[in-house]
Amino acid sequence: MYIVQIASECAPVIKAGGLGDVVYGLSRELEARGNTVEIILPKYDCMRYDHIWGLHEAYRDLWVPWYDAAVHCSVYCGWVHGRLCFFIEPHDNDNFFNRGCYYGCSDDNMRFAFFSKAALEFLLQSNKRPDILHCHDWQTGLVPVMLFEMYKHHGMANQRVCYTIHNFKHQGMGGVETLQATGLNQEAYYFQYDRLQDNFNPFALNFMKGGITYSNFVTTVSPHHAWEARFTDTGYGLGHTLHAFQDKFRGVLNGIDYNVWNPEVDRYIPHYFNQENLEGKAENKKALRDRLLLRHENKPIICYIGRLDDQKGVHLVHHATYHALYRDAQFVLLGSATEASINSHFQHEKRFLNDNPDVHLELGFNEELSHLIYAGADMIVVPSNYEPCGLTQMIGLKYGTVPIVRSVGGLVNTVFDRDFDQDHLPEQRNGYVFHQSDFPALESAMDRAIDLWHQEPKEFQNLIQQGMSYDYSWNYPGKDYIEIYDYIRHKE
Repeated sequence: MYIVQIASECAPVIKAGGLGDVVYGLSRELEARGNTVEIILPKYDCMRYDHIWGLHEAYRDLWVPWYDAAVHCSVYCGWVHGRLCFFIEPHDNDNFFNRGCYYGCSDDNMRFAFFSKAALEFLLQSNKRPDILHCHDWQTGLVPVMLFEMYKHHGMANQRVCYTIHNFKHQGMGGVETLQATGLNQEAYYFQYDRLQDNFNPFALNFMKGGITYSNFVTTVSPHHAWEARFTDTGYGLGHTLHAFQDKFRGVLNGIDYNVWNPEVDRYIPHYFNQENLEGKAENKKALRDRLLLRHENKPIICYIGRLDDQKGVHLVHHATYHALYRDAQFVLLGSATEASINSHFQHEKRFLNDNPDVHLELGFNEELSHLIYAGADMIVVPSNYEPCGLTQMIGLKYGTVPIVRSVGGLVNTVFDRDFDQDHLPEQRNGYVFHQSDFPALESAMDRAIDLWHQEPKEFQNLIQQGMSYDYSWNYPGKDYIEIYDYIRHKE
């Protein structure tokens, strides 16, 4: 098949979160399965140009209809670690992608409405006719709308769209100006509940709803999160729309890249190890203590790696720090806050705990250090309020770092409680799970893990090895997406 991914991110050249990792990892898996894959991205001024090989102008005069005129664009082409990527650069006074940032501008809705229009115009004018367009999140929600309402009448009637939602919280809103700019125009037609009208604001168009309504198939990034989006407030108001299109909606678990996250080949860790030989993990634990100036004592290291914000259960992250110390464990945190108040709170904690030899708070993000923490820690806490898929628990499993997670989203699909899981045999269980978002629930799960580490070290090692045996690579998700693509290609 010929597949084109249209997205606002692709790691490592453009990465603000997990979306970039998914676009890159899935594309590589699809290519490994014999498909042709291309990726269309905005050409941001702040992206990592050092990760692009052979960047050159591939299409010089792309004129994208916009309002009552057209915007002149150049399309650049280059290879990002083996993936063929096209970067769209508009030449006009709006400077949509020359802002020094990927997101966070007051006109983000118009920036990505333009990108969606430009991506389709590029496919049309360059005579590219992929079998599948795979679009991601609200930024490309208008692609299936414009394909169905406009571009199918200009020679693109055979293209099918798979639309993946990574985070329901951000949906993309627009108004009449979006219709005027893109050429969709017909206000009365699109401001209808069964098309683009937001489910709760009759004066707004919802880009993500448009993606759901007009695409041939919709996925989100884990089976349990697909259920949550339909039946809980995690869908952020789109539950009814998802229910209406339930026949074309399912969850497909994300994968992780075992070329990057693999203790047998990881270039960022000093000692390699695997499921059969865990000696290297013990050596990495010593190296982690040396790096972070933690004392060398017979106690477990519990870690947290990720953003510090409400989604990630930041109140529980804070509590886990002190409960670990209370239980005579060590705690390592690596994360950056998304709000000033949270950042100042953790800066205060860092100063307060600075001289404690059993804790280290690293505020910010350090890719190299994250690998060493995964390799050296004994347990990782993931206490999220909601977690569409979650990558940290899957990486933790690969590195023999036992996950302690809350039972939400993709965490439910990947971590199975050692003591209480009824759906898996004892030899299939791989971590600890708690359900409520309060302190006693977190403490209970942490206590069970710490007690096993101290009292039954052989059983703890068995748990590590059971976790390391799981395959959360792109192998299975790649197979799932191929099946979805085949289904929508042949469905009338």
